[in-house]
Amino acid sequence: MSERIRNLLAVMLLILLAASAFIAGYFTNDFVEMQRGVPSVFAETEEDFGLFWEAWGHVQSSFLGELPSSQQVTYGAIRGAMSLLNDPYTFFVEPVAREQERESLQGTYGGIGATLTRPEEGGDIILEPIPGNPAELAGIQMGDVLLAVDGRDIMPEMTVQEVADLIRGEKGTTVVLTVRRPGSAESINVAVKRGDILIPSVAYRLLPDDKTIGYIQLTRFSGESEKEVAEAIASLQESGADKLILDLRGNGGGLLDAAIDVADHFLSEGVILYQQTRGEEEQVYSATDEVLDTNMPLIVLVDGGSASSSEILAGALQDRDRAVLVGSGATFGKGSVQLVYDLSDGSSVHVTASRWFTPARHQIDGQGLQPDVLVTVTQEDIDNGRDAVLNQAIIELQTIE
Repeated sequence: MSERIRNLLAVMLLILLAASAFIAGYFTNDFVEMQRGVPSVFAETEEDFGLFWEAWGHVQSSFLGELPSSQQVTYGAIRGAMSLLNDPYTFFVEPVAREQERESLQGTYGGIGATLTRPEEGGDIILEPIPGNPAELAGIQMGDVLLAVDGRDIMPEMTVQEVADLIRGEKGTTVVLTVRRPGSAESINVAVKRGDILIPSVAYRLLPDDKTIGYIQLTRFSGESEKEVAEAIASLQESGADKLILDLRGNGGGLLDAAIDVADHFLSEGVILYQQTRGEEEQVYSATDEVLDTNMPLIVLVDGGSASSSEILAGALQDRDRAVLVGSGATFGKGSVQLVYDLSDGSSVHVTASRWFTPARHQIDGQGLQPDVLVTVTQEDIDNGRDAVLNQAIIELQTIE
């Protein structure tokens, strides 16, 4: 193959790579827009790719060992070029990994759909069923004390994790939970069929030890989150709550618009987010003058799993002095938007196209947010199901007059 033909093929490969791609969401939290045309840099690469083929020709003629396939060379060249960008979110994904990535975004897991807590070391393990999931449908109630799993007694020395492992099993199988209802001395057996657990966007309740505090857990930012949070705030206020805790721990993100809309419930006018995109004017997302929570004292819980849209919301509330952030460490630091191009062979390229900044122009990407109140979570807390971060948030709220 002549040098000129090789150069032309290389340029055509790059053009086809860009032109044949289509845009999909990177997770659900990334804003994407259509890329227009092929970058003009491709028209200037023929000479440079001639140098590449010159070098590779020497490898082909002299290397002592097995040479990679043409596909492997192509993949390696793409990865090498992307590594020069020094951006962890701009990367190449091979076909098999891309398919696994799609499957991982389905958002389900197997189990019974209940959380386990142990308020006191060596004490009872308490069940909290997730609405609409197998445990609740089978008859498990909030506050049930777990006594045994499939006839095996729960011992004081067992950790919450060990008990959770007893409950887990294959989808479609049944586990029998022996429980005692609050205020009752008798035990009953409840058979629960394990299945796919769909975590709702929002769960909320009054805290049992202080019914003036409303607790809202937001697990992801979906198209219904704004409405669900509004309903949670209204319901908690009607029930007597005059303080709020918003839990964003483990929330990896979701829709950008949902984060903006939820922030709007707590903020009156002013900036929520700045977005900078190459070749475009800075975009400013602002709150309206409609506020739902009537300025109730607010604590936001964060951790290393709070990312993307969670950081947008937490950063806006922190910078605008609307909430105190309480957490076990910095948030994840995912403050950028990726375009995802699925390629013709099933592989894909993820390209960072925009970055987000908080109202005080703090860059989220690669830095994250620091909690105002840092909480140390011990192994003892984990083993006994104690929520040290939530407990500290309660203390912080109770000191507010």
